[in-house]
Amino acid sequence: MFKKKLKQLKIKENLFNKRRLIILNEDTFEETFSFKLTLMNVFIFATLGAIIITFVTTFIIAFTPLREFIPGYSSTKLKKDATELALKSDSLTIALKKNEAYILSIKKVLTGKLDYAKFNKDSIIAAAEIEIEPEKLKASDEELELRNQIYQEEKNIQLNEASKVKARKIKK
Repeated sequence: MFKKKLKQLKIKENLFNKRRLIILNEDTFEETFSFKLTLMNVFIFATLGAIIITFVTTFIIAFTPLREFIPGYSSTKLKKDATELALKSDSLTIALKKNEAYILSIKKVLTGKLDYAKFNKDSIIAAAEIEIEPEKLKASDEELELRNQIYQEEKNIQLNEASKVKARKIKK
């Protein structure tokens, strides 16, 4: 235990003992520059320097166009262009399906498999679109009950607000 404390005192003494750093001109042995330092000061300055360099580097990469060179990051222009192209490709896919349906119906007419009186371009395009059954669009009983409940609550709130306004007018 005594050796351990002695070792700790020796380390503490080495950390806080002052030392002098002298830079000499080799030809004339003239002192060019000198510092009084401790090992603790050197350690603190080195740590602070490393932290500052890390923050500056992070800031430069995060807030300048340099981040585009890091894998995984892309420019905002590239993201915007990709979104626009995705939307265009979706609309072109839908248009292609409509045209294919139209061409298929024309083939049926030319081969005689379709009655001429029933042929209409608008009806073919409408048939190619997804149809939603009217039964699925009707509100369920639970939804109708919820709508009525909300309507009654809103009506009560409006009546309460109207009575408060009347009470204010009477007080004046």
